[in-house]
Amino acid sequence: MQPSDKALVPFVSVDHMMQLIHHVGLSDMLRGLAGYIADDFARWESFDKTPRVASHSAEGVIELMPTSDGETYGFKYVNGHPKNMSEGLQTVTAFGLLADVGTGYPVLLTEMTMLTALRTAATSALVAKTLAPKGATTMAMIGNGAQSEFQSLAMQAIAGITHVRLYDIDPAATAKCAANLAGTGLHVTACTTAEAAIEGAQILTTCTADKAYATILTDNMVGAGVHINAIGGDCPGKTEVAPAILRRGDIFVEYPPQTRIEGDIQQLAPDHPVTEFWQVLTGAAAGRTSDKQITIFDSVGFAIEDFSALRYVRDQIEGTAFYHPLDLLADPNDPRDLFGMLGRAKEA
Repeated sequence: MQPSDKALVPFVSVDHMMQLIHHVGLSDMLRGLAGYIADDFARWESFDKTPRVASHSAEGVIELMPTSDGETYGFKYVNGHPKNMSEGLQTVTAFGLLADVGTGYPVLLTEMTMLTALRTAATSALVAKTLAPKGATTMAMIGNGAQSEFQSLAMQAIAGITHVRLYDIDPAATAKCAANLAGTGLHVTACTTAEAAIEGAQILTTCTADKAYATILTDNMVGAGVHINAIGGDCPGKTEVAPAILRRGDIFVEYPPQTRIEGDIQQLAPDHPVTEFWQVLTGAAAGRTSDKQITIFDSVGFAIEDFSALRYVRDQIEGTAFYHPLDLLADPNDPRDLFGMLGRAKEA
């Protein structure tokens, strides 16, 4: 018994996602994702919004990230398990789905481990382009794990950096990142301390994996005028930036109810002022206003960014071979006769 066309859902596997990235071009895909994210942030108020639904354990966290713009619904399933690295497993894996609100039928199912890395990097670079000092050329990349190359290349493609200074507590991670960035046009410097990495950098990115109240950037490390892209503090009990820096700078976030639970600002009072980044994009709030200002993007990742990434992939795979038709939906001849469909399958 063959499924009908309306029972088939486009499914993008990891292999097809990688083929799509190479087909579009990594830099072009990062720019495309940033464009879709900017478009959706500009219509922020049309979305359903809720902090992600998290199931925490001693080993890590499993989360669902849902949203809808009234016409299309999307969600991402994602985990965060720092211990996985020691077992040869990814610390983060994900998949996502888009559905038509009118029918409830899924219209896309896709891997999102690779896609999350791209959308996170695209979001970071979009924010840096908006908030970092004008003419910024150098980024410190502290934490050289799975996200570091994507962050570096997105900052190059979108924010215009030409130099990246790498540091990780594991020298092998820094060597890996430097090797992967060879030939990209970036000038790469491997550093032996975090202090050395931030020398001369206008953008400071922190992306570490340990689920702990950590201080990757101490108060005396950060001078006036820099932009901090803090993306590693993304769950309760996990931080990277000293509270004194947060109090000195202007903090920009995605969705305050989620960031106050998961971001670096969990260290501050619940009413500490923050600015929602979508308001900067629409002109409703100011971004960088002086050369001395410290801007801090306390990024935890939000469902609308995933929605944008899913929309982008849906549009890009149209007319290509970069997906499988997946027999995901029951499609009986009579919508009331699901049992009869089961019987016919036995006969076939």
